[in-house]
Amino acid sequence: MIKVMKFGGTSMGSVDALERTSSIIGREKAKTVVVVSAMSGVTNYLIERMREHPEVPPVLEHLRDKYSSAAAKMMSEERFTEYLAELDASLSSLGERLETRRSSGPDPVLEDAIFCWGERLSTITLASILREKGVPAVALSSEEAGIVAEGSPTNGSADLAATHANLSRTIVPLLDKGITPVITGYYGADSSGRPVTFGRGGSDYSGSVIANGIDASCYEVWTDVNGFMTADPRVVPEARTIDEMDYSEAAELAYFGAKVLHPRTVEPVRRKSIPLMVKNTFNPDGRGTLVRNQRCNSPEILRSVAAKGELSIIKIYSSEIVYNPGLISRLIGSVSEAAVNTYAISTSLSTLAVALPTPAIPCVLDKLKALHEGQIEKMTVKDNVSLICCVGDNMINTFGVAAKVFSTVSASGANVEMISEGASDVALNFMVPSEIAADVIRCIHRTFIGG
Repeated sequence: MIKVMKFGGTSMGSVDALERTSSIIGREKAKTVVVVSAMSGVTNYLIERMREHPEVPPVLEHLRDKYSSAAAKMMSEERFTEYLAELDASLSSLGERLETRRSSGPDPVLEDAIFCWGERLSTITLASILREKGVPAVALSSEEAGIVAEGSPTNGSADLAATHANLSRTIVPLLDKGITPVITGYYGADSSGRPVTFGRGGSDYSGSVIANGIDASCYEVWTDVNGFMTADPRVVPEARTIDEMDYSEAAELAYFGAKVLHPRTVEPVRRKSIPLMVKNTFNPDGRGTLVRNQRCNSPEILRSVAAKGELSIIKIYSSEIVYNPGLISRLIGSVSEAAVNTYAISTSLSTLAVALPTPAIPCVLDKLKALHEGQIEKMTVKDNVSLICCVGDNMINTFGVAAKVFSTVSASGANVEMISEGASDVALNFMVPSEIAADVIRCIHRTFIGG
């Protein structure tokens, strides 16, 4: 059995967390690959420093203190001396890149290389702690492991076939020797060897890519929550953990609001039917949520309800929309050029409506205006809307579900601004004003899921 275990920033963020994480890994009997995020706050720290053009030594000193202060309490003096040599060598390489960025100015490619440095420091730290505990571990960067990325900075994707070929040469032989590789999450390397990050939270995706690449028996994501829940417990205190979900349900929730997984985590493991477990580092004996390729046949119509905020709706009006198919294609293409996620699209006889992240609206409007389409009569923007995502295995095949949901929404006093139904077999999505989104969530949860 081969297992991939990914640990997030909170699982790496303190002596207590590192003790728990290393203990979880140490008790594992299967051949194990570990994937790690940066310590909590490190990636944000690096991004903020890039905006300020700081002196380099204080940045390096801050990172050295953050990682070494935790490691010092978990290692013998001899091991800690070895660890500091590795840490300082890595920080020296980071310093060279920071100096280049400071002198040359903004460079997305260089910045991607800098932003993933917290993961590099995490692998060195955790591998040293594991060796101290008697686990034969080795720290590997994504480049050394052979995770192949393509795409643009901050928005990369993994080449699964190329990565699979590489990992069979780099990772599988280590596992066969009883060695535990500890690999950087969050990024891969392109054909030129340059780091390309997978977006914030991308370490979940990295672990899934590695699980796919080594044909793992299981992929475990260790985080600070017990798994997927029936709703956000901050909104619905009586929300409970979901024991088991289908890949499609988990993917919908991850994309549309549940902050449990990076939205792209599901696909690499789904392709090879690798079970995905979401577990809590701070409650390791908890059941967690199992995600796999089967419908769960839950008696509940809805399994979970989530909300995605900070969205806006652009409406584009034209009497030619229905009669000119090329116009819709050009409009959607223009929105895509802004490189933003599109959360819903709806059309009518003379209107195209698109739900997008609010910060992206100015750029998208500029792109649309640059088309110089004479058929566009006007464009409007409605801000402060949230997308409600209702997920359930039985939703599509159960008569009248949408009617019951919208009746419940009406009873909560919300006006539905936009609807997306039928695009997914397991989800019903719609937009409501953000100020009433929490009330809608609570009302739906109470009606369909209960306490």
